[in-house]
Formats: sequence, C-alpha cells, structure tokens
Amino acid sequence: MAAFAALIGFLGVAFGAFGAHALDGRLTAEGADWWHTATLYALPHAAAVMAIALSGRTGLLRSGGWFMAVGACIFAGTLYSMALGAPRWFGAITPIGGVSLLVGWALAAISSLRPSN
Repeated sequence: MAAFAALIGFLGVAFGAFGAHALDGRLTAEGADWWHTATLYALPHAAAVMAIALSGRTGLLRSGGWFMAVGACIFAGTLYSMALGAPRWFGAITPIGGVSLLVGWALAAISSLRPSN
C-alpha cells in the first residue's frame, strides 16, 4: 500500500507540474479546471494513504486506505483523461472514484472509534 501511495503522490506532483508548464494555454478552461481538480484530490489522498500504510494498522483502517487509493486513481484519472480529450462520458465514471474516497474516509472514521489492534 505504501508503494501505491507513493506512486499516486509521484504522479500527482508530476501531472501537476506538467499541467502548469507543458499544458499551460493548451487546455480549454474546462480542461484546465479538471486538471487542477484532479491534482487537488490526488495529492492529499496520496498522503492519507501513505499515513494509513505506515500506521501498521489492519482491518477497517487498511480497507479504508485501499478505498482511498483506488478512489483517487479513478477520480483523478478520469478528470486527467477528459482534460486531454477523452470522451465526456468518462465523467460518468468520476463519481465512482468520489464515492470510493468517501467510503475510505468513512472506514477510517469508524476505525478510529474502535480500540486499536
């Protein structure tokens, strides 16, 4: 899980920089907004997943981390894709990533209310 979190973080930084420099002025206003939103969601979730991975905890918290990791990839990935010209129907997939992020945070919250292992 830590390696996956690091990959999400790496790609978030790389794509953020790519969007700010290489794509500057090349995206539509809507595409630039999608790119920014994707990066805005990828980076903090990479940090959250890394924290969960390094906590050593199992059970609900670890499951929550995986939901966050997958959710961040789906959410950000569909937005990055649409910004680069993927069909607009990709936008129908984006909420699946958002729901996965919400499930991840809910599991983390529930886990915090339970005694540690």
